This record gives sequence, C-alpha cells and structure tokens, in this order.
Amino acid sequence: MIGAPVCLAPTGDVCGEGAVWHAAHNAVYWTDINRFLVHRLTLADSSVRTWFFDEPVTALSLTDRDDVLVVVLGSCAILWEPATDLRHAPFFKLAAWPTVRLNDARCDPRGSLWIGSMRNNVNPDGSAGEAGGKDGVLLRVDPDAKVTTWRKEIGIANTLAWNPDRRRFYFGDTLDNVVWAYDYDSSTGAISNEQSFLTGFARGYPDGSTVDAQGFLWNCRFYGNCIVRVAPEGHIDRVIEMPVQNITTCTFGGPDLKTLFVTSASIESPAGDRLAGSLFSIQTDIPGQPENRFGLHAAVR
Repeated sequence: MIGAPVCLAPTGDVCGEGAVWHAAHNAVYWTDINRFLVHRLTLADSSVRTWFFDEPVTALSLTDRDDVLVVVLGSCAILWEPATDLRHAPFFKLAAWPTVRLNDARCDPRGSLWIGSMRNNVNPDGSAGEAGGKDGVLLRVDPDAKVTTWRKEIGIANTLAWNPDRRRFYFGDTLDNVVWAYDYDSSTGAISNEQSFLTGFARGYPDGSTVDAQGFLWNCRFYGNCIVRVAPEGHIDRVIEMPVQNITTCTFGGPDLKTLFVTSASIESPAGDRLAGSLFSIQTDIPGQPENRFGLHAAVR
C-alpha cells in the first residue's frame, strides 16, 4: 500500500533537490539549487532550519561521521558540520566551472561519491539560465580524493542509485529521457555494461531516483506530476500521482525507512500549482535502503 502525498514543508523552493535522510538527526535534509540553500526538517517537532551558501547547492550526502555532511555546490564538493556551520575547504573542484556545474550526486556502497554534471543553467544571482548541450560527465570521487571519469557527453546528469545486492547501478540523462542500468563491481567500484533501463516514458523527464529494499527504482518525473516505480526487470510497476508538476528527487527515511521524502520545484510550474517547491512525504509498506555514506579520509579533511 502506498499512501497519498502529504505536504510537510511548503518552502517554495525554486528547484528543491538532494533529499537525504539522516537517522541520527531524525531529520531529512534537502537543497534549493537556485536559492543556494540547505534545508533540514526535524521530524520530532516538524521544524525547518535553513542555511545559506554562496553558490548553487545541488546535492547532499552523509559521511561516516554523523556530524559531517558532504555538500555538493555548483563548482565543488565540501565537508560541512551543520551543528556549528563549519564549512571545510573543497575536497573536489570542477575545472569546467562556471560553464559547467555539478548536479545530482550520491555515495556508493564503498564510500565513494559519484557526481554528475551539466551545462550551468543557474546565473550568479540564482535566476534561471539555459540548459542544453552535452557538456556533462559522470565522475567518481574516492575517499582518498582520487577522481575518475566514467561517462561523458551528458545533457543533464540525474539519478545515481544502487540495488540492494550491490551489483547494479542506475544513472540517467534527463534531456535524453533515459535511465541506464550498469553492472557494478562492489569490490572496485567500477561500472560496466551500459544498458537502457527506462526510456521514453511519456510523462515528463527523469530526475532523481532511489531504490527500495526490493530492488525497485523510484524515479521522479520533472514535468510529469508523478513518481514511477520500475521493477528490476524494467517494467512499470506503478505510477504515484503527485499534486505538483515538477518532481525532482526522493529518498526513504523515518524510523522504519517506510516514508518516502520527495522534493519538488516551483520553476516552470503551471499557474495554480500552489504547493510547487514543497517537500512531501508518502507512507509506504515498502522499506527503502539506508543512505550510503562518504568515507572520510585524511586526504580530504
């Protein structure tokens, strides 16, 4: 059973993204790319706290220290301590910035950070620029700060997710309306054998995704008013209707990992989309997986 979406925080994000469940904080963190923000909703009292950054905030990740998070900005990735708002020097910088910016990012089961990039569509004042082209790449940043490139010529990099058996990796290109599946080697972190997994789905375009404990991919559909749940074999299991048009990313959380937290965007939303840019929750009887964590190392502290 999957419940109806509930608006948890009507934050009016221009482009809400990067939802991450932090069990130790009993909270979900997420970002607003265009307003350069990180939000945190604490479940105990339903309060929202917001931090301001100096450039687009595109993604977040936990680390193997509960007091330290990874913050992915347009130009770089940093370590951040929310309790004191301590922001460390970047452990990765994107050479192509500001023509290209970082976008979706997630950690793999080995503790490496995978980051996708795209043509920069956020102006210095946060207003929307134009996306397009094939400037994006898929990178992996290891805990020792080694960087490797795994795919090039990406329009908008979105969806980075792993199956429970740690043998499959998902990655997508929003502009091409495709999510690929790859073989994932959990001993080396390598990906191989690219195959189309979700292509040409008619409702919107693929944005962020998560994978539940049964191995089903939950893909958020920008312009699509929905989330689509896809079986490991590739068939559509179900479509979850959403009350706003632009659905951006999702993650499972809560004490039993059966709450799906969903971000959305108000940018390019239709008139009357009053809750556009809100954070939503959906109760399910299907648990998700615990968040993967970045492995801190002396080289990146």
